[in-house]
Amino acid sequence: MRELLVSKNDAGQRLDRFLAKAVPLLPGTLAQKYIRLKRIKVGGKRAEQSYRLLEGDAIQLYIGENFFEATGVEEKDLFRGISQPSLSICYEDEHILIVDKPPGLLSHSGESPGEITLVDQVKAHLYQKGTWDPAREQSFIPALCNRLDHNTSGLVLAAKTAAALQILNRKIQSREIDKYYLLAVHGSPNPPQGRLEGHLTKDRQQNRVEVVSRGTEGAKDAVTEYRTLESLGGLSLVECRLLTGRTHQIRAQMAALGCPLLGDRKYGGQGEGKSYQALWAHRICFHFNSDAGVLQYLDRREFFSDDKPFWTQYFQHQTR
Repeated sequence: MRELLVSKNDAGQRLDRFLAKAVPLLPGTLAQKYIRLKRIKVGGKRAEQSYRLLEGDAIQLYIGENFFEATGVEEKDLFRGISQPSLSICYEDEHILIVDKPPGLLSHSGESPGEITLVDQVKAHLYQKGTWDPAREQSFIPALCNRLDHNTSGLVLAAKTAAALQILNRKIQSREIDKYYLLAVHGSPNPPQGRLEGHLTKDRQQNRVEVVSRGTEGAKDAVTEYRTLESLGGLSLVECRLLTGRTHQIRAQMAALGCPLLGDRKYGGQGEGKSYQALWAHRICFHFNSDAGVLQYLDRREFFSDDKPFWTQYFQHQTR
């Protein structure tokens, strides 16, 4: 028999969903069967699979040890090999962490298994601070609430607690958190300020999206607001606000406007010796229209990146 103690970060979950994370080798259908047969209990008593766990609940599992066997080093364990996390931290408190991701770093593991990612760096930072230890957690893992492309730099919001993760995901979905980007583009947007409303389809093999007409099969809405800050030397510095969060949304929509990003060869941009596109997530704004629980203190707050990428420095130099 194994017993799992529900921590603060595990509380509030359904029993079946908790088991899927805490005992990933146990198939969901079998977990449901074991709950019905009282081979999985809460506090020594039968519980429904929909039961919402409370902090301090003890879950007894009368199941085979094979469901707890180690499966080798997993992606989530890569943080243990990081001796000195390389993070540019813009803000941190008990619940959240805002970091400035450099270009060339993956947000999550994807096409390159085993490659250290931003979320690995975040885990290593919290583990070494002693604020998160997987040995004390049954299911919660620190997570990124927004992601940036491999070659995009800027602010990324991470949740340090389960409560923060649930609230942030809900607020992002309800558009109560605004994300602003700076970008350098070829040409001058016409008009200089506006709203791009379109539809995108994705070619997964080429990892590329295309702006298409309404009604195209598989197309998703994409909405971006933009305003031109400066134009000189055949380039423009533009600020964008995302109203939807589609893959490559800004890059594809600006290219369709006739102003591809500097250095973005995938969407028609040019740039000598540049290995990444001139796109930087520079500002995050919180404006809650409803209660945000433990994160209510973030309402009406804004956070900026302290770093200035090469192309913003270029514009500043030219306009002095």
